[in-house]
Parts: sequence; C-alpha cells; structure tokens
Amino acid sequence: MRSFLVYADGTPSADATLNTALDLARIMAAHLTLHINTPLRRFVAMDPFGGGYLIADALAEAQRQEAALVERLADRMTQEDVPWDSVTSTGLIADGLANAARLADLVILGLSRLEGRTDPDSVRLVGDVVLTTGCPVLAVPPHTRPEFVQGTAMIAWSGTAEAANALRAAVPLLTHARTVKVVTITDESDSFPATDATRYLSRHAIHAELIERPRECGTIGAALSAAAEAAAADWIVMGAYGHSRFRETIFGGVTQHLLDNAPCPILLSH
Repeated sequence: MRSFLVYADGTPSADATLNTALDLARIMAAHLTLHINTPLRRFVAMDPFGGGYLIADALAEAQRQEAALVERLADRMTQEDVPWDSVTSTGLIADGLANAARLADLVILGLSRLEGRTDPDSVRLVGDVVLTTGCPVLAVPPHTRPEFVQGTAMIAWSGTAEAANALRAAVPLLTHARTVKVVTITDESDSFPATDATRYLSRHAIHAELIERPRECGTIGAALSAAAEAAAADWIVMGAYGHSRFRETIFGGVTQHLLDNAPCPILLSH
C-alpha cells in the first residue's frame, strides 16, 4: 500500500483523521492525496417557474472557504515528512471520492461523533464509498490511538467473499501488527472454516491466533464488539455489507453495528 486517499473537510474530526493518515503513511512509506469537496448542488435554487439558478453569494463564500482550507492544509503538510498532493471535487462527496480512488490502495475516512454516538452522516459516507470503490476503506473514529496499526489487529472472519476480500486487502497492514487475532462467531455458517484464514495469513508470515466466540443471545455485531473489547483490539478488519445495505440500515446488521459504535479503526472491504 503506497497510495492513500484522505477526505479532508476542515472539521476537528478531519484533523484527527489526517493525523492518523500521516502516522500510517510514515509506517507504510505511502503518498497521501487529500480530497476536498464543495458540492455545487447546494447552491442551486429553483424559481417558481421550474427554472434553476446559482445562489451567487453563497457559492462565492463556499469557494472562499475551500481556498482557505486548501491553503491551511498546504501549510500543515509542508511541515510533515510525507509526500502529498490534493484534489477537489464539486459533485456528491461519495462520487468525488470514488473517482479519486480509482488508483488508490486505501481510502481513509473519519467517523465523527454526534451526541455520544457515531454521526450517521459519516457512517453513510463510509458505506457509500465502500460500495462504490474497488479498494478498502479505513473508517477512523476520533479517539484512534497513534500508530494503531502496530498494535493488536482483530479480523472478523465469517468465511464470506466480503470477509475474504477484506483479509486480502489488509495483509500489507497486518504485517506491521504486533498481534493478529482471527475471531469467528461459532453459530455463524461459514463458507470456509476459520482455520483457512489463519493458514492463508501464515503464508504471508503472519501468525494469527484463532478465537471462537459464542453468539449467545445477542447479535453477531454485539458479539464482535465484545470480542474486540476482550482482545483489546487496536483495529478491526471485516467484510462490509454481506446483506444488502438497505436491510442493514433498516433492520440492523454487523457492518452497521460496528460503524455505529466504532470502538477503534475499522478496515472494510465489500
């Protein structure tokens, strides 16, 4: 992994995400591309006759704020020892990130907090990007520990294609982890046994501990959250949206649960 795409919107949570991305870029000797978005559709108004027009003053102010953000980020990045560049987009945020991520190895997005839980808008953006890009997405909560990737990694293994994609994508990062734990929930029907995951990792010189945990009476998402706490996981690797995203949003699901609670950074792949 040598090319990271980071969404930068100038908020306090984005600053925390950038700090995490810089730590990770140093460890991986990677290049950072900062993505800045100013969606023009916010500044289009409709007239009573069905026509549309730009709200010029609001657009000018948004463009001024974008220029100030670009300058502020440039001042910050010139003080860092990481190669970088920046790109901008004017459409929907997820579309702009998807276009910019075509040759990225990893997209890094922040999970902001709102009234004691993860902001639904940031969860929605992570979901949009996971489902529209071909590369893994790292969702970063604001309380992320520095250089987390060198701590304990927990792989949520379900034997699905999504879990396998996430495992393969995470290998370059997993080689830096101090401890790797493969966690499987025992009443979940796997396409492949959990030992296949540890065997695959061993071929990359990654020696993982296999942990089987009972689902008991809770959801699989709750069981994985409990497993992450018991393992003192610094980050999680998991497949995203094995069920349809609509079903997970309406009825709940593993991806939705982990993102809503986000105990630590989560690397996701669909």
